[in-house]
Amino acid sequence: MTPPEAPAQGPMGRTAEAPPAVVVLQQLTKRADFLRAAQARRQGTPGFLLQARARRDGEATAPDAIRVGFTCSKKVGNAVARNRAKRRLREIARLVLTSEGQHGWDYVLVGRPEATATRDFAAMKGDLSRALQKIHGGRT
Repeated sequence: MTPPEAPAQGPMGRTAEAPPAVVVLQQLTKRADFLRAAQARRQGTPGFLLQARARRDGEATAPDAIRVGFTCSKKVGNAVARNRAKRRLREIARLVLTSEGQHGWDYVLVGRPEATATRDFAAMKGDLSRALQKIHGGRT
């Protein structure tokens, strides 16, 4: 019995092609970043509010990074409801912003009372896609 043909691979068992680039979302943590985003472009959706701004060249972060922040006020509900809403916002951001977000932008997703935690997940993904198209003027 002969062994099967080994696939053509480079050193250390890796293929010669480079792996696809992975977009990593960075988290907004400073209050000043949230305040700057609140003064920039906004797009409301039934499940959340999207705030977005293009960063300036002089800012300390990497110019090609996509940064995202999440906020839910006490109007959304108690701590359990707010955390559930933020978990849902984080997941739609991970799924949509990595492919449709623009590098060099900050995005803040703001939860809405009784909507963010209960709205259909697929509908929220569609909401974010449409909001990004409107924010970027169809250039996503």
